[in-house]
Amino acid sequence: MVRVDEAADLLSRTIDVLVVGGGPAGSAAALGALRERPGAHVVIADAAEFPRDKTCGDGIAPHGLDVLRDLGVTDAVAGYRPVDRMRLRTPGGAEVATPSARANYVVPREVFDARLVAAAQARGAQLIRRRVRSLEFTDRPRLDGRGREPVVVVNGSLTARVVIGADGANSAVRRGLGLPGNPPGAMAIAVRAYTEVAFGDGPPEQFIHMTDEGWPAYAWSFPIGDGRANIGYGMLRSRLAGGTDGTSAKTVLRRTLARMLPETPAHPATLRAHHLPLSTHRPRQPNGPVLLAGDAASLINPLTGEGIYYAVLSGSLAGHAAVRAAHPAAAGRVYRRALDAELGRHLRHTALLAGLAGRRRTLMDAAVRAARTRTELYDMLVEIGLGRGTIPTSSLTRLAMRRTMTGLR
Repeated sequence: MVRVDEAADLLSRTIDVLVVGGGPAGSAAALGALRERPGAHVVIADAAEFPRDKTCGDGIAPHGLDVLRDLGVTDAVAGYRPVDRMRLRTPGGAEVATPSARANYVVPREVFDARLVAAAQARGAQLIRRRVRSLEFTDRPRLDGRGREPVVVVNGSLTARVVIGADGANSAVRRGLGLPGNPPGAMAIAVRAYTEVAFGDGPPEQFIHMTDEGWPAYAWSFPIGDGRANIGYGMLRSRLAGGTDGTSAKTVLRRTLARMLPETPAHPATLRAHHLPLSTHRPRQPNGPVLLAGDAASLINPLTGEGIYYAVLSGSLAGHAAVRAAHPAAAGRVYRRALDAELGRHLRHTALLAGLAGRRRTLMDAAVRAARTRTELYDMLVEIGLGRGTIPTSSLTRLAMRRTMTGLR
């Protein structure tokens, strides 16, 4: 159990950085702030008690582990077996299974998130249990008596110089900024479950099976290494509807998962659905003392649904910006520039590819077929889908022209 350590004087102090949400983005934000300024007063507020389950594919790409190591967390995947193969199957039957340049891991979020929160606490962050409902921008007297300082008041009682919203797809902090959520065309919905799997003779591999139904959509099976696998099925919210027999949309998701992965039936008690706000509809990070990271900032890869790497990277950058800015009101601008420098080009390229793939399923078929014999293409696809990869300049012009021509038809 991760301890809750609310200080007796919490309500009377001004918190340097209040992080809303204790997932990967929130923990990385706390770690980033404390790395930049070890003596900062950093508080993580989360409504849940850790460890807790979190609906996710549980895939941890090496890019996210790089960020965590830079933050001083070296045991995030300790005890879990690396998975260095990924098998992709397209609706047209194209398939590729190649060892990845760097291994991935599959770690249940119940374990992964608790480890990150504990690491943030060990660095000096406090964890409190709160469900955040409101933000108020005001000012209060400085402790040194020299005038007043702008602050953000959360829930009418917690006062902070900077607030980082890392509270997921239904972010209360984002709503508090007056920023709308993603529309259905830029929001995916997925159902996840756990299942038992037999240990095979070959190396473990992650499996992604794309389907024509509601394209772009796919099912996945990711082996954890303990006799279980994380399985799921996801698609765009705008493409999901109830069944012709009157069944609910949730039932359609579950039935499709069972049909696509018939050999690994889901444990019914572990079936849970969740939303994934895609990066094709990211809100602009506003100036000021409130920052958005991870899912709250719609940082989900539109091609793969990957979000852990984006979460820890954006959280780390937000934490650094929160204490590095000359004054709290400048934190938003500092963070926005840092995030664009790290991910801007990558996010623009994934948006381009997602738009093309959504209109032309054959593009994915062709790419996967080519990747069977071109290792460098396979590695590029993995980097774009799981990391911060970009499209080579030689290919970018052709793809942009194809998108233009597709739009004219």
